[in-house]
Amino acid sequence: MKSLLYYIGVFLILISVSACSKELHEGDLVFHSSASSQSKAIQLATHSKYSHVGILFKKNGEWRVLEALETVQYTPFHLWVKQGVNSGYAVKRLKNADKALDAKTVEKMRATGESFIGKSYDYRFELSDERLYCSELVWKIYKMVLNVEIGNPAEVESFDFSSEEVKRKLDEYFGGKVPKNHDKVISPAEIFDSVLLKMVIEK
Repeated sequence: MKSLLYYIGVFLILISVSACSKELHEGDLVFHSSASSQSKAIQLATHSKYSHVGILFKKNGEWRVLEALETVQYTPFHLWVKQGVNSGYAVKRLKNADKALDAKTVEKMRATGESFIGKSYDYRFELSDERLYCSELVWKIYKMVLNVEIGNPAEVESFDFSSEEVKRKLDEYFGGKVPKNHDKVISPAEIFDSVLLKMVIEK
């Protein structure tokens, strides 16, 4: 049974999300980091504050985040915010969104994203459509619909594997070493730092 503090926390987040909801647009990208070991490893490997990214859409009048977790799924935005450390998050938007993201394009993005719903999370971080990781999902939606690459997939060797947290995850996912000729990887950090995006909200 959830505690009173939990419900108070959710209520406060709902107020905060409601206050900023007028600033949000469909297709916005949302970033945060959780307290999980994977989140910490991604932060260390990419030297970034953020380890997770999703994309905002409105469903039945409610803001939801389309994201890749255990599966690709929608999560209500206020619950997504609560999953982040200290409920911190950032919202970024395509700089030319006013022109590029018209209603028809947003609907294509939504349909493309929803075609992946139910796909399992890709713990090997490959670019196959059979399984997807969070930043891959977002990157592919923009690439497939707008032919825009938000960030550039990088060679695995470009990431920092020196910390013990990262080494433990490499051992868990790859038996200690990433295979040669592994697909390039698009990280949340690479998307966050894209010159094509502008900051909308950071809390």
